[in-house]
Amino acid sequence: AALRKARRQFFWLLREDTAAEEGGQDGAEIVPDPLSEAEVLELLRGVQRGSEDRRRSLSHLRRALQNKETQQKFVRLDGSIRTLIGLFTSSLADMQLEAVRCLHELSHSSDPAVGEACLPATSYLLTYLSGHSVEFTELCLYTLGNLIVESEAVRKQLLPQGIIPVLASCIQSPHEAVLEGLGYVLSQLLQAKESPAEIIPLVLDSVLPQHMLRLVCSGLKAGTGAAVEFAWCLHYIVCSHTANAALLSLGALPALTSLLLDLASEIPQNAPEGLELLVCPVLRCLGNLLAEETGCEGQIEDERLLIALFLILQCFLQQHPFIIPECLWLLNNLTADKPFFCSALLSLDLLPALLQLLPCSQMAGVLVLTILCNVAEKGPAYCQQQHWQPSLPLLLPALTLPHPSPLAQAAADFLRQGGHGALEQHQSTPELQEQARAL
Repeated sequence: AALRKARRQFFWLLREDTAAEEGGQDGAEIVPDPLSEAEVLELLRGVQRGSEDRRRSLSHLRRALQNKETQQKFVRLDGSIRTLIGLFTSSLADMQLEAVRCLHELSHSSDPAVGEACLPATSYLLTYLSGHSVEFTELCLYTLGNLIVESEAVRKQLLPQGIIPVLASCIQSPHEAVLEGLGYVLSQLLQAKESPAEIIPLVLDSVLPQHMLRLVCSGLKAGTGAAVEFAWCLHYIVCSHTANAALLSLGALPALTSLLLDLASEIPQNAPEGLELLVCPVLRCLGNLLAEETGCEGQIEDERLLIALFLILQCFLQQHPFIIPECLWLLNNLTADKPFFCSALLSLDLLPALLQLLPCSQMAGVLVLTILCNVAEKGPAYCQQQHWQPSLPLLLPALTLPHPSPLAQAAADFLRQGGHGALEQHQSTPELQEQARAL
């Protein structure tokens, strides 16, 4: 929900650009006061009259439609949407652009009645995705995406109208802005409750998955905007539990692993702004693919992945702490039943850095302890390697966490793995005697 809101607010930049062109306050937008029904009717008549002032009337209407109450009054007027569609499908480029701007304003409404009033426009929005300008195509895409968010009726209508083949055609556009808008539309479709049964099968039967993967993995070269959108699209597909075999057959695991290595290599030097927005869904895709599939871990037995994860953790720890559980979730799924990554975690001496994450949050604490248990579960040799590190003093604060899960998990696995013997080793060390007794 937060991502949807952020994307919709981001596209309000188009409003700012338009306001600046029209002499607005440096593009700053203030939602206008609601108009009376008579004022809305007068604007509609001005648009319908076909005078030389029609474009000005359309511009005023577009501005007025930023108000929620005015939107509701407008769609209740007989012929209002039909008039906009008539201008949208006209041969006058400036009229088309201004009409779709009005439809775009209506698409921001959270009122289902407004969204459903726009239903007759959807087939034309699809048709004009091969529009005459990038801005025009962008507006059509974001208008569709906004309508999809709020209205199941719109989604039900768009599928038989062929939205998936149209998007598959658009995804080969050379324009970053068009691709980003397309990713926004697709992400809204893939989040719908009916997506696993009705939408994802159509997506898998198209060329969309391979192009999505390509665009995500070229994000550092072609711009991160579209890559972020399509990374979330892949995440929603993975979460549907219906398409992981298809993604694996496209080489999703090695491709996303390689991307994560590239992202980590950018961090110390010239990481682009907003890199964390791409890192997050990539981590989720990898972690969730590993959580569900068996036998796929052999595709990514590369200890550099652990180094990349800890570089990302180090970079985003302070400013973007939400990345911490994302990294730990992937690390957990890498070490669960996988001796290769358990050995690498120890041989690369990453355990102290892992233990430093215990106090970050309750979720982080649980995941760190789970990862330690994954390693300890491999047998006494792994436990002994853990005890060579100053682990116990760092684990002790976990006993004071208010949530019972970390304590219960730590205690049970500690006893099961012969923890009493480990404590006896520290009885003769003065600085550790008190902690050993407490444990």
